[in-house]
Amino acid sequence: MDKITTCISTNNNLEYLKLAIISVRQNAYYKDMPIIIHAENCNDGTDEWLEKVKDKYKIEIYIDHNNHPKGIGGGMNFCVDKAKTEFVNIIHSDMWIAPNQDLELLKIFDEFDESERVIASSYRIQPDIFKDQPRPGTVFHPLETFGAYHDDFDSELYDKWANEFSKINDVRVRKGGGAGFFCRKRDYVHIGGNDPLFSPASWDDMDIFSRMQMEGYKFIMTTKSTVWHFAARGSHFRDEAKDEFNKKSKRQTEAEQANVQKWINKWGRMPKYDNDTFVIPIDDTGVNPIMDFKENLKYFI
Repeated sequence: MDKITTCISTNNNLEYLKLAIISVRQNAYYKDMPIIIHAENCNDGTDEWLEKVKDKYKIEIYIDHNNHPKGIGGGMNFCVDKAKTEFVNIIHSDMWIAPNQDLELLKIFDEFDESERVIASSYRIQPDIFKDQPRPGTVFHPLETFGAYHDDFDSELYDKWANEFSKINDVRVRKGGGAGFFCRKRDYVHIGGNDPLFSPASWDDMDIFSRMQMEGYKFIMTTKSTVWHFAARGSHFRDEAKDEFNKKSKRQTEAEQANVQKWINKWGRMPKYDNDTFVIPIDDTGVNPIMDFKENLKYFI
């Protein structure tokens, strides 16, 4: 019986999505695990490619065209709802998982009682475009190390490096935010999933992890499990030419501007951080951190 489902939400990110799916089938310990893809309002050939390869890669696909975008968070909610396994491995469409990424995260749960709510995450290895921002749980490499784009990424070199990195490092940080995480489906549902307020993107991950922290979830990010993250190719920078790598897309800029105000309206203030850049719980606003998952899901179906 399958233990884990990999969930991927995507929008017009075909070439990176291809790599993400291939990496799961090639590098996951549970290579035959279910993969669920939610593809929203794609016009870059994603729909056609998924239909063509769904049997080859054994993926469950949901192609969604609508006038009310669910966004990345809503797509994650949709995929998790469809999952039939105890655990979900939520990755972004611009990620390549290293060998045994799933197994190393699953092992963490053996250290806790089954009743405890745990969020496990892989260390992110990524190009150094965010190197000036403190990001515990992230290792930066120059753009040319493994390749920063789908067409110059050296997956063989990265996998070899990742194996050595995980052998010689055994570091954990208390980190919940950022790209991708692994948990029991039960615990994702318990917290209500991603809030549709933050569709289509930006501030949604900070919101869900803040609610999880308020509920006493335990967070672990480990060097024993890594992903190569192409650094926001699914959001910030996907529309830009290669000579403008650090320039945000218009869609991302607009979403950030809108959602920062939504965050303030919901929580009453801007987020505060501890020494690990972890969001300090907001417990003085009267906000109920638990949202009904099925009620929330109606926005996404």
